[in-house]
Amino acid sequence: MGYQCTLFERDPQAGGLMRTNIPSFRLPEEVLNEEVDQVLSLGIKTEFNSEIKSMKKLLNKDFDAVFVGTGAPKGRDIRIEGREEAGANIHIGIDWLTSIAFEHTKSIGKKVIVLGGGNTAMDCCRTAIRLGAEEVKVTVRSPFDQMKASEWEIEDAIGEGIPIHDNHVPKRFIVKDNKLVGMEFEKVKAVFDDNGKRSLVPTGDEPVIFECDDVLVAIGQDNAFEWIERDIGIEFGEWDMPIVDKVTFQSSNEKVFFGGDAAWGPENIIWAAAHGHQAAISIDSFCKNLDLYNRPEPKTTLISQKMGVHEWSYDNDISQAKRYLVPHADKKDALKDLKLEVELGFDEITALEEAQRCLNCDVQTAFSEDLCIECDACVDICPTDCISFVHNDSEENLRNKLRIPAVNLNQQILVSDKLEQTSRVMVKDEDVCLHCGLCAERCPTGAWDMQNFLYQEAKVYS
Repeated sequence: MGYQCTLFERDPQAGGLMRTNIPSFRLPEEVLNEEVDQVLSLGIKTEFNSEIKSMKKLLNKDFDAVFVGTGAPKGRDIRIEGREEAGANIHIGIDWLTSIAFEHTKSIGKKVIVLGGGNTAMDCCRTAIRLGAEEVKVTVRSPFDQMKASEWEIEDAIGEGIPIHDNHVPKRFIVKDNKLVGMEFEKVKAVFDDNGKRSLVPTGDEPVIFECDDVLVAIGQDNAFEWIERDIGIEFGEWDMPIVDKVTFQSSNEKVFFGGDAAWGPENIIWAAAHGHQAAISIDSFCKNLDLYNRPEPKTTLISQKMGVHEWSYDNDISQAKRYLVPHADKKDALKDLKLEVELGFDEITALEEAQRCLNCDVQTAFSEDLCIECDACVDICPTDCISFVHNDSEENLRNKLRIPAVNLNQQILVSDKLEQTSRVMVKDEDVCLHCGLCAERCPTGAWDMQNFLYQEAKVYS
């Protein structure tokens, strides 16, 4: 877009939490470097080892706009009995992972407890094993099925022999002779009220004692905005978060924009990347004195995939194959090497076979009421019985009188206009459609078509 950009980074290398908090055995350093270098090679001026400690001083410099993408860099601590006495062996999860990433920390005790049930906790426990811990446990307050970690992260941790103890609330650190020797937990159970609000209620069981040499605390992350003065026009709201416009990403100080975790709290990496694109669009408009709400339209296409009577430009065969498991490095080797990538990926043949399981979600069925003669041929051939012709009704009644009731209320149903012959409507349950195109192949009048739909958010180079 033609602007001179300066990147201020407190660490010696760019990459943020991808470098400091995602272990190399999940995201290899060489892969991250390649991605980061693509951005830096655009001509960005970089100032590493340069932590900004005063927004006021930064705004006094000759910058037309400032984008804040500092993430949620502050790990939450736990304040229970024994915390101060055992402080030398209690580590905040994200800080501990950072110290490992930059090779400041190279060892851990033999018995380790990880507090927390999110992805950071899973990274901590798996890293502890690789640093030489012989016994690692994860304890989480919530029931197992309510853990915040991604399902595959939990599977990988369990696959490496790490037990997860759910419904355990930490009560105190046990210290003997000024040394951490264990933790005490209270067993609880989840109880929900009429509004679905959860409470963790003690079961009355005897306290649970786990021995340990070190504890890793991964119970959440917060933003840290002590460096932003409160007299420079940036308003803060709930949870001491900046008030940021969700369309423009602009704060109450017109020169300052926020994105990623710094804007609305912890999310995933791809959200942060999207925020960067949208904020850049706003900054460009701001620098040109244009309306920030005048956003470029997303790109959309809707194109028929028909090539012949029974031929489509996409592979529409229905595969019954089960998902292939991604090959992993040998556990014996992986657990001894912090930098050995665990997921090896598919070979070419397996990757192609796995790709055949694609449901072609970008290819949608398009229905034309004026061409339909209500012969029900599409109903007969549909392998999942997702098409019905019925008289229109309220959504609740309509869902229940389909050939197979549409019970997933989170998925919309497609309802046509009233049809000429019988005054019925065509109803399609999108939740179970396989995008196979058989309805379009069977239709004698071409009332059904398979059309490729593409939606692409506007980016700075749109």
